[in-house]
Amino acid sequence: MAKIAYILLCHKDPDAIIAQAEQLTAAGDCMAIHFDARASSEAYDQIRAALSGNPNVTFAPKRVRCGWGEWSLVQATLNALQAAVDTFPRATHFYMLSGDCMAIKTAEYTHRFLDDRDKDFIESHDFFESNWIKTGMKDDRLIYRHFFNERTQPKLFYTAYEVQKRFGLTRAIPEDVQVMIGSQWWCLRRRTVEMILDFLRQRRDVIRFFSTTWIPDETFFQTLVRHLIPKDEIENRTLTFLMFSDYGMPVTFYNDHYDMLLGQDYLFARKISAEAHELKERLGSLYASEGVDFPGSNEGRNLYAFLAGRGRIGRRFGRRFWEAGSAIGSERELFIIVCKKWHVAKRLVDQIASETDIPCVEYLFNEEDTLLPDLGGIETNLTKRTRHRRAVVRMLFDSFGSDQLVLCLDPANLDAIQDFCSDQARTHVLEIECDYSDDYLIGHARRVGLAGDSSPVETVAHLLPTLRNDLNHESEQIRAAGLENHLRLRETAQRAENEAVVAKFLGVSEEKAQAVMRLDYLFLD
Repeated sequence: MAKIAYILLCHKDPDAIIAQAEQLTAAGDCMAIHFDARASSEAYDQIRAALSGNPNVTFAPKRVRCGWGEWSLVQATLNALQAAVDTFPRATHFYMLSGDCMAIKTAEYTHRFLDDRDKDFIESHDFFESNWIKTGMKDDRLIYRHFFNERTQPKLFYTAYEVQKRFGLTRAIPEDVQVMIGSQWWCLRRRTVEMILDFLRQRRDVIRFFSTTWIPDETFFQTLVRHLIPKDEIENRTLTFLMFSDYGMPVTFYNDHYDMLLGQDYLFARKISAEAHELKERLGSLYASEGVDFPGSNEGRNLYAFLAGRGRIGRRFGRRFWEAGSAIGSERELFIIVCKKWHVAKRLVDQIASETDIPCVEYLFNEEDTLLPDLGGIETNLTKRTRHRRAVVRMLFDSFGSDQLVLCLDPANLDAIQDFCSDQARTHVLEIECDYSDDYLIGHARRVGLAGDSSPVETVAHLLPTLRNDLNHESEQIRAAGLENHLRLRETAQRAENEAVVAKFLGVSEEKAQAVMRLDYLFLD
């Protein structure tokens, strides 16, 4: 009978991971866990201590700092996969999971399903000929080398990319390899996994190639399985049920999706909401049950498309998330930097991005060409972004795979600041108080169209008191709004005072705050 070794990649919520491991191993299956090295050692120690007495759980011997779109995700998978192969010699199948996945069938049904089908289940479409990639990079993912993370290091990512394009620094794909692409959620037989690991020991060139491609978790295993295994032994599908919204983001499932999920022709579902406690409890109990009949309706995608397409406010799928009062999520933390001098805020954001793991976005509701990840098209237009502010921010959280996010807003956007502060997310506001010289105000008048390059000096001079009062008024309005967690960074303050403010704002140590505030030219015009 099939015995599954689940390969679990996770980075948060140790209690949920412990519960997931206990539920999936209770029926005799096993699990190898990789817990992101970016996460706290306390959380990792909690998981290890809780599962130390479970012989069906092992851990990747080396933790990797994972980033979306990076080779690190593949390396973390390989580390966990090798641990599972070594620790569980009786495992017949290896099933890739994340912490957001849960079983929607019983272990009895799952084992019988795999016993009846001597196949590898993995999506694998021709990279160049298929239409699997809808937006963003395609060939450039492979033919250029990607050393930086597009989400956390966008400037470095695109600078390196543009330099390679300009000088024609392309590279060849390994000659005997046909690159394939598909979902990263797969289930492979033991023989296939052992062949992959043996192949990689002999072909370090393949690892070198994929390690500098962009989003290799969608191409690496998909390519190797097709390279090593006959086509008639591969079922070109995933056994994990997932759907995407019309904005290209994964659909999240909630308590009232239980019956719908059980009717799908899949073994697992992703993503289960962290707040869907009843759904998690019911699915957790389901896996160890026996004699359960599963009528297959497979209506999930059509039903979702129908309701989402109508924009209906209904019970099963709820409101479209830009209509919801708590759209971002109570488990998330939003850091808003408010500053009229955009270059000052951008310098601070660059420091935060380089000294912490918190993803940062600049003036996404003020600047048309702000660097953003691919959000299914909504990121391309400032009007669209502004119309659905909370939706965009929620999509950024999902896109970065983080529960924290820094973004910049102009002080004139008081309505946006108040909107985010009214969300259930924990929102922190850092207002940067700058001095405004006459030269700066003259330049500001020209930037906003109040004066032209040829305007008489006397005319522009008459505007300065009004402009200064206007900027002061914006700051006064922010203070009068009575925002919670509102802090101020002052150009006139001592560095130690500002370091203490940054430490409190970001919730970081004094040493980390000192590193963030290391710039001597932060306030220079």
